[in-house]
Amino acid sequence: MSRIIFFGTGDFAVPSLTALVKDGRFDVLAVVTQPDRPVGRHATITPPPVKVAATILGITDVRQPETLKDAGFQSWIKSVGRSCDAFVVVSYGKILPQWLLDLPKEGVVNVHGSLLPRWRGPSPIQAAIAAGDAKSGVTIMKIDAEMDHGPILSTVETQIAPDETGSSLHDRLAVLGTEALPKTLADFLDGRVSPVEQDHASATTCKILTRDDGKIDWTRPATDIERLIRAYNPWPGCWTLVGGKRLKIHKASVIAGDDAFKPGQCFVFEKQPAVACGEGTALVLDEIQIEGRASVSGAAFVKGFTGWEDRRVA
Repeated sequence: MSRIIFFGTGDFAVPSLTALVKDGRFDVLAVVTQPDRPVGRHATITPPPVKVAATILGITDVRQPETLKDAGFQSWIKSVGRSCDAFVVVSYGKILPQWLLDLPKEGVVNVHGSLLPRWRGPSPIQAAIAAGDAKSGVTIMKIDAEMDHGPILSTVETQIAPDETGSSLHDRLAVLGTEALPKTLADFLDGRVSPVEQDHASATTCKILTRDDGKIDWTRPATDIERLIRAYNPWPGCWTLVGGKRLKIHKASVIAGDDAFKPGQCFVFEKQPAVACGEGTALVLDEIQIEGRASVSGAAFVKGFTGWEDRRVA
């Protein structure tokens, strides 16, 4: 039985942790996850999804260092880590330093939500949809000192649907990773899989996303904006300003524009709110949410919003 320590935090990591715990080839000695954080409007202190899952799965040793430089954590991981066959990292949220990568006998294995070397970085799911990629997938790789740079152990591909959102692709890739991880890890530890170097020349990268990244630039073509709305659903969400209030756009459809309208001009199309975009294109706003209100259909919104046609969004 291979001895494993699992590093993970977000929802994406939960299926992988569950699969390893339930697979008789692995002994998950401990879980390392991020500290509990305040969440929501009332800042309720909330444990990360991986901590909750670890408790349900019966894992009693759960470590939550604020920093990997914490002396107590370092003492523990150095004493236990050297006896491990591997560490597994899935959506942990921190970069592991070289001294930590060197601890387990066979190194550190990572599940990444893209087809590396495309979309190295922290937001590969959103990046793939926003770029209009035809496919995405999961890469299981051995971590080295550089971000998402290490050699590949296996990949699993999936097509990106025309209506794919960041949420739906996230959930599908989490399942794909779960299906591939146990076999790939077992084969690697038994010497049946050899790591393959990435094609570094073709690598692309993505960045940490903030709420400001969701602000819509209406000079861009409608197709680009519609992809961004899907990619950034649910995080960081796409938004614009109308009448000084933030308007979140949850779903939109591309239509032919009117050259008489400049980007950002509001109009009504078949009883739905619409906005002119760049290159003579436009978007119908199918589902939207004005600041301080619940999400509603575009048709319901425009009925209760006086003078939509006279507005501009920014």
